[in-house]
Amino acid sequence: MENSTLESHHLRSSEHFVTYDSPYPLYAVALSPSAAHHRIAVGSFIEEYANHVDILSFDDDTLAIRPNPALSFDHTFPATKLMFRPSSAGKSADVLASSGEYLRLWEVRDSSVEQLSVLNNSKTSEFCAPLTSFDWNEVEPRRIGTSSIDTTCTIWDVEKGVIETQLIAHDKEVYDIAWGEAGVFASVSADGSVRIFDLRDKEHSTIIYESPQPDPPLLRLAWNKQDLRYMATILMDCNKVVILDIRSPTMPVAELERHRASVNAIAWAPQSCRHICSASDDTQALIWELPTVAGPNGIDPMSMYSAGSEINQLQWSAALPDWIAIAFSTKMQLLKV
Repeated sequence: MENSTLESHHLRSSEHFVTYDSPYPLYAVALSPSAAHHRIAVGSFIEEYANHVDILSFDDDTLAIRPNPALSFDHTFPATKLMFRPSSAGKSADVLASSGEYLRLWEVRDSSVEQLSVLNNSKTSEFCAPLTSFDWNEVEPRRIGTSSIDTTCTIWDVEKGVIETQLIAHDKEVYDIAWGEAGVFASVSADGSVRIFDLRDKEHSTIIYESPQPDPPLLRLAWNKQDLRYMATILMDCNKVVILDIRSPTMPVAELERHRASVNAIAWAPQSCRHICSASDDTQALIWELPTVAGPNGIDPMSMYSAGSEINQLQWSAALPDWIAIAFSTKMQLLKV
């Protein structure tokens, strides 16, 4: 990417938020779990072949976000998700994964980015059905699970570069996947169901939720890493977040319904089992504290933030749990919780 475009970026900050302005619309966002250097990866959303990923650095003392031109690289089609390797891997180098038409791994060095691998989940063709999302297993960091529009989920051993298992997970497109334990993952689909899979018994899955008639697709899934009994999902064109307890399938334990337009993204707090953030087309990011027992009038958010336009993406930093990243229009903003 040309330096001249980087010079046009505007960085604005206050005590409560820091803004990064990109030359192009943004969608995918990833926050490095490394405490050594707080890197943020942002992916462009341009509806054509040529797209970009930029690596930014964030200084939480000076509240400065700095792009590094040497760490910007081209990406074919918009990245549907970006994610750094979990810190549990015990490796010093930052490795970034991206999904699009393939799963790609990139090593982010101090002054360069090198593509490590391109992983194709099609066993019969050099072409791959587009990947909608993926998740990197924190307990077993050699594993990445991908979800695809071809109804499959594929579990990769990314250290060996081989498929560990591939299964038809749903009746329609699979839109998201999330790990719970080393060998347990869940997925959501256009068929309106949340299903849990155990790699020790790949022939069976457990349906823990099905969207109400007429079966709207489920778009996103977030598994509560602090309390694996709970997960959250969102429905297409719907203003609510559905909270599930896997011990009591089919009935949500709570529905968060204070957004005024479709919810696009959800993220559990990395350090608390009772807090979750949601972001919506209503331009708001809401933080919720889940009560032990929900009252008759529903649950109100504990805090609210308004962005400049519809929020497409949301990530809650594990290395900096006081900061939440959101993406809207051409901006990536860090919000102080």
